[in-house]
Formats: sequence, structure tokens, C-alpha cells
Amino acid sequence: MTSKNEDESFQEQCPECGNLTVISDLSRGELICNSCGLVVTQRLIDSGPDWRAFSSEEKAKKIRVGAPSTFTLHDKGLSTTIDWKDKDAHGKKISPKMKAEVHRLRKWHIRSRIHKSVDRNLANAMNDLDRFCSQLNLPNNLKESGAIIYRKMVYKNLIRGRSIEAMLAASLYAACRMKGIPKTLDDFVEYSSLTKKELGRCYRLILRELNIKNIKVTSPIDFIPRFCADLKLSGKTQNRAAEILDLAQKYHITAGKAPTGLAAASLYIAAIQEDERRTQKAVADIAGITEATVRTRYKELITKLNFEVRL
Repeated sequence: MTSKNEDESFQEQCPECGNLTVISDLSRGELICNSCGLVVTQRLIDSGPDWRAFSSEEKAKKIRVGAPSTFTLHDKGLSTTIDWKDKDAHGKKISPKMKAEVHRLRKWHIRSRIHKSVDRNLANAMNDLDRFCSQLNLPNNLKESGAIIYRKMVYKNLIRGRSIEAMLAASLYAACRMKGIPKTLDDFVEYSSLTKKELGRCYRLILRELNIKNIKVTSPIDFIPRFCADLKLSGKTQNRAAEILDLAQKYHITAGKAPTGLAAASLYIAAIQEDERRTQKAVADIAGITEATVRTRYKELITKLNFEVRL
């Protein structure tokens, strides 16, 4: 019998005594009744690896698996590649004649991976996806979600006639809204050659065609940590700004107003109250809005919440 960590219990009934506890002996390939000892099944197929390891380090070295499949690659990472080292299986350099042959095989192998228009579209889009996620500091799970949304639009044949960059940016923005990540259309416009109007049009198309319903309303509080870090404000100011926004939501002041403007105005008030003053221009530039918006939201908050702010 194998040790306990190699045994598994199966919910199978013994035909002799009716016991439900049947033990798997992987070393012998048998299923044995734990009560009467009857060998229920023998010659089981071992689905484990074809090697043995006696330590965790040896086991890690012998694992022969590639990277997991991912939607962020046009072929989901399932295709193979011919190495560029020009060496044989023994590590020796190959002859010039064989090198030319391998070069030809490598060239056609690459072409065969991207031979359809859909594959070419996805290959170009996934390159832009890496760039967007790197510039906007987006996590891998959001990257996967954006790639899935874009693939659905490709398979619905809705990319034809539209900009790949615009549809990809809109897919990422939709993923951000679904996951509750505080990103605005202006953030995507900054790192692309798109206009806000074009990006918004593609975003609405995605919502309509994919019937996406679970879009979360962006809260102004979600922008507070990001703006605080850019303005180099303390945690005390950040907490105070969140308290101001909580009061504003309680008295229904935030309804129908842009979250970035409310977050910027609350930070402006909190910075004054905590003696970490920042100019309206500095706050507006970080939030991507105008100084007039900061002043308008600032006046609304101090008036309706009865705050006394010493300028």
C-alpha cells in the first residue's frame, strides 16, 4: 500500500460487502475495499507523470509544461516556435546548408501561425493591448477581460470598418467599468491617437452588441487614492476627502455629476482643512478637468455641507 498522501478515497461501492470506502493504491494500480480487502479494480491507468521525484526541487526541475493558455495572445499561447539559436539537439552549431533550410522552415512556420485575417487582426490588437496595459498600469486579470471582450467583437465581425485601436481601448475601458477600476476615457485618449467622441462611440457599441448589463457606476471615492498619490498628499487628507464625499452622497449632492470633478473638489477642500494646500490648477490638471469645474463643485460642497474653509 502507498502512504497516506498518495492514497485517494473514491465514493465507489464494494460489490462484496457494500462498503463505500474504496482506496486507490497508485503503486499497484488497484482499487481496494477498506473493509473486506477485496480488490475491486486492477491495472488502473496512471495519469501522472512518467518520472519519479524524491524532493520538491527535483520535482520542479522535471516538470515539462509550457506557459498557461491566455486570451492576450492571438493563438492563446498554444502554438509552437522554432528557436533562433541555430543549434541542434546536442547544442552543436548546424551547418550553413541546414541553417538555410531551418531559416526557410522558420519563416513559413511564422506565416502559418497568422494566415487568416482574424489572426492578423488579433495579433495587431494584442500588441496594442500590451502597450495600453503597461502605460495605464492595468493588472493581468483586467488585461484578460479586455482581450475576451475584444475577441467577442471580432467573432461577431464588428471590427470591420472600425479602428482596431479604438475598439481595443473601448474593450479595456468596458473591462475597467465592469471591474470597478477608476479609469476615465481621458486616460485612454492620452495614450492613443483617438478622440474622446470616437472612443465613446465604440464603447457604447460594445455595450449594445454584447448586451453588457453589469456596468458599475464609478464612485468619486475610487479616484481619491490615485489623485492623492499624484498630488503627494498625506493619508490624513485622503481620509478627510473620503469623509466629505460620504457626506455628499448622504445628502444626494453627487447625483448627476462627474466623479472626477467631485473627487477633485473634495480633495481641494480636504487639503485646505489639513493645511496641505494645493492650487486649483494643480488639482484640475491631475483630475483632467478645468479649473472652473473645480470651483463649481467646491462651491456646491461648502454651501450644501455648511463647511467653513479659510482660503
